[in-house]
Amino acid sequence: MALNQLSLSLQFARDADATAHRATLPRHAVARWIRHALAVDAEITVRIVGAEEGQRLNREFRHKDYATNVLTFDYQQEPVAVADLVLCAPVVEREAREQNKTLEEHYAHLLVHGTLHAQGWDHETSEQDAQEMEAYETAILQELGFADPYAA
Repeated sequence: MALNQLSLSLQFARDADATAHRATLPRHAVARWIRHALAVDAEITVRIVGAEEGQRLNREFRHKDYATNVLTFDYQQEPVAVADLVLCAPVVEREAREQNKTLEEHYAHLLVHGTLHAQGWDHETSEQDAQEMEAYETAILQELGFADPYAA
């Protein structure tokens, strides 16, 4: 299977306490996970942030005053997807623990999830859209060698 092209910028914020996260997110792995979720070529920035920046961005752009796991800022979907994916390291780490997943598994899932959002997928529009997006995420992650992220 030929994968689409990706121009990737991978950033770690100073306040992200990112030692374990840097080790879990080598550039080649992040690029591989994202490329498997692309239907078009893309220019994507992935930024790993701490709780304070994650909460501020979620409050400013989604009007929700808490840090969330992943925020997708999509600027263009075609002919090239252009987006920023912001992942909040402490939230991702906590969720991975709670879901009995490795940090790598959870990051792979959230990067695929965010990449689909960058291309127009939306699980909040209807139950059918949510089921379709979850099924597609699961197929992509299984192709990458990960388990179904939605399995109980």
